[in-house]
Amino acid sequence: MTLLILCLLLLPHAALPSLLGWVQSPGYPRGYSPYANLSWSRCAPQGHTLSLKIIHLDLEDSHDCENDIFSNGNLLSILCGKRTFEELQYDVNPLLISAPGGCLSLSFHSDYSNVKRHTGFRGFYTVQDYDECDDPDNQCTQFCHNFIGGYRCSCRHGYHLDTDKHTCTVSCTEDLSGLKKGVISSPSWPGPYAENAHCLYTLSVEDHLQLELHFGDGFDVDQNTDGQCIDSVVTSSGTLGPYCGRTPPSSPLLTHSNHVQIRFTSDGFGSNNGFSVSFKTRAKVCPGVVTAQSSAAPRKAEYQQGETVTVTCELGYNVDTYEQTLSMSEYETTCQKSGVWSPIYSCEPVNCGIPNIPDDGILQVADSDNPSTMFGDEIEFKCSSKYYTLQGEDTYICNGSGLWVSAGGNTEMPKCFEVCGKPETDGSSAGRILGGKKAKLGEIPWQLLIRSPRGGASLINDRWAVTAAHVVDGLGQTSLRLFGGLVEGKKLQTSDVVVMDAEKIIIHPNYDKLSATNFDNDIALIRFTSRVELGPNLLPICLPEANGGLKENEQGTVSGWGITERDSSMVLSRVLQYAHIAGYSPRECQKTPQYNNIPMVFTNNMFCAGAEGMDSCKGDSGGPLVLPMLGTGNKNNRGPYRLEGIVSWGANCEVKQYKGYYTKVENYVDWIKETIERVEKEERMDE
Repeated sequence: MTLLILCLLLLPHAALPSLLGWVQSPGYPRGYSPYANLSWSRCAPQGHTLSLKIIHLDLEDSHDCENDIFSNGNLLSILCGKRTFEELQYDVNPLLISAPGGCLSLSFHSDYSNVKRHTGFRGFYTVQDYDECDDPDNQCTQFCHNFIGGYRCSCRHGYHLDTDKHTCTVSCTEDLSGLKKGVISSPSWPGPYAENAHCLYTLSVEDHLQLELHFGDGFDVDQNTDGQCIDSVVTSSGTLGPYCGRTPPSSPLLTHSNHVQIRFTSDGFGSNNGFSVSFKTRAKVCPGVVTAQSSAAPRKAEYQQGETVTVTCELGYNVDTYEQTLSMSEYETTCQKSGVWSPIYSCEPVNCGIPNIPDDGILQVADSDNPSTMFGDEIEFKCSSKYYTLQGEDTYICNGSGLWVSAGGNTEMPKCFEVCGKPETDGSSAGRILGGKKAKLGEIPWQLLIRSPRGGASLINDRWAVTAAHVVDGLGQTSLRLFGGLVEGKKLQTSDVVVMDAEKIIIHPNYDKLSATNFDNDIALIRFTSRVELGPNLLPICLPEANGGLKENEQGTVSGWGITERDSSMVLSRVLQYAHIAGYSPRECQKTPQYNNIPMVFTNNMFCAGAEGMDSCKGDSGGPLVLPMLGTGNKNNRGPYRLEGIVSWGANCEVKQYKGYYTKVENYVDWIKETIERVEKEERMDE
């Protein structure tokens, strides 16, 4: 198999090649021998091309030799077999030309399989000048002149070649400083202006004067169909321009400056006529707008030297004096000889700042990483978890007085309150405390355990619990520890158990701790040292509503870790128990109430309840009795569970009265709320 491979290369070259010459296979025209090889390469100098014309081709043919031409200029052709001169002229030679400054290479080799002699190939190469002016990318904006090895651009009369040596432009920069009147126009006015124009006209007069511009008729500067400027007129004195189209700027155009530069630019297309502008001077006046986002009184279009006005910032903006300690919305200023106001301050948007919310992380600002706090900005509040609910409006706006105000006009921030009385696991099976049944984890999430002294408590928010006064009577303010988020009272060291240390214990002031026959006002509040993290196994119970309470024969649920068997061992439960018990009538509650066989006093601050074989017992004191009966609350649309009673006292379990006495919590709701508010207010004042 014999192959002739032709490639186009873009390679650097060290020296100029011969301008023409032959290239042919070894032994041509007598024929090439087996294993003959030839490698040939030539490059054109810059501004030239190299072409190769194959005039004869007679090589061994083979099935694997295919014509394979690529337009990207690398591999041009793979040839074998025999071709006529006409075929070469038509199919091959037109491809064998390099890019300007490019190269051609040729590779020939034969193997041992030649069965007959072939004459080989012959080609003629030439180096030719490349006419860059035929290239549409030569970048000459007007005239292009080709010469051997390169090209040059030139311009029409009145134009000159820019520094890029390709773009034709005009000399239209002019310094007219010192002139107090005159006329400026675009190049070739009133005829079509030059393309690629970059004109700069400089006007400068004395400090106490200002320049006044009058654009003449015939204004015609190119713009597109969307009204955007293609060519433009711009002045450097403030924000005058850009101007374009067929409508001239309103005249007179006051610059309020003694130094003005007028710039005119055009692209390489179009035939618009341009502009003419006359200028003159007048005494400087101060502009009617002193500063953005403000108004001046008395209001005038312009002010003369010595006039004083009161500047008032718009609603939502304050004066920025850089040194002020108190925000203000207005100030006085006087027009100076130089045509400027003094003093002059900017009106900056009011900044309401980050809302003042507790730093406990419960009430949060949405997008708190980068909240916008300027006038008119909105913020949205949210609670940190689903175990809190937002009370109040969630969206506030920064108003003109620097206050965050809700859509309803409320300036007090919303609050997050604990979701109460809604366990995620709602029990449905009856159980007993006395000989009872186990509660499931999360079924009574407000139940807290006091291990020493043995008793219970109820979580009422993330910082407070309520229990019976007699449980904590005599304890120090910080010597009490409570446990929550559990049902097994013996497993207090696991990671899921929440430990709460008491910071303050507040016993109801009317509780008589010295009385052995009266448990009236048997209620106490416990404040923790820190907020507890709420979750599915630790949630507060709701306080009762007025005129609620456990009615006669109505069933509620009592829970605790108290005694479960009526035997001599009096074993305290290892697992939280609960029982459904019914309320008794006040008359029934007053029948021979006893505690440790001592007659007791029954008051309106108590109620009693029980059921056959079911009752609270020793060790349950301080625990909750809730309504509605566990398992019939949320899923039956009876509302959240509420703390109606606190286990207080009763006859000894072994006497089988099955009648326990409870502190009526609804009588103490006001005391609970007032006490919590007072303590937390004192804490905020101490901070």
